[in-house]
Amino acid sequence: MERILEPEVMDGVEQAQVYAEADFAEENQGFADRFLESYPDFTEGHVLDLGCGPADIPIRLLRGQSGLWLTGLDASQPMIRLAERAVKEAGLADRITLLCQRFQDPIPTSPVDAVISNSLVHHVPNPLQFWYAVKKFAKPGSPVLVMDLLRPESPDEAQTIVDQYAATEPEQLRKDFYNSLLSAFTEDEVAAHLAELNLSRLLIDVQGDRHWIVYGRVY
Repeated sequence: MERILEPEVMDGVEQAQVYAEADFAEENQGFADRFLESYPDFTEGHVLDLGCGPADIPIRLLRGQSGLWLTGLDASQPMIRLAERAVKEAGLADRITLLCQRFQDPIPTSPVDAVISNSLVHHVPNPLQFWYAVKKFAKPGSPVLVMDLLRPESPDEAQTIVDQYAATEPEQLRKDFYNSLLSAFTEDEVAAHLAELNLSRLLIDVQGDRHWIVYGRVY
């Protein structure tokens, strides 16, 4: 199945609210745990989150990790508003900075010590821009962890995945999930993108039937 692009920015107020209220606790905690377990020596530094959404992962990552601070980027103003509220309620406003902007635009920060991203790549028309940003913003040797959806082989398979994992979710979330699956990348495509930007030291791990993860250090 060929990739079918979806909008790059989730900028609807209702759309952002439905996403923020969805139960991604298992996936988001798993992402934070995987980062900390993969890089046990990374206990102090500046983390950049590309496409931070409502900031659930940044909050989970920094909770209990007093040596980390984070800058989160998201191009959706409604999503950033939800993130600001969540960060304030978590008591982490002094360690999490949120910016409403596209990652393709200049970021007012020096190179960072680690880069993370969850579920942004499938929104990007040109994925090479995303991997170039990872390479550009990370200091040499910086840990990287990127997770995103895995494109199924057909629209019918995508619908089956939606029905399996989001059967009781609001219709808006089910629709967004389906469109995101159609816009996602295959493992082979991700490997080709990494190779083109000389990021082949980063490893790819397919997680079940829905996700791939890229991890390693940028050099």
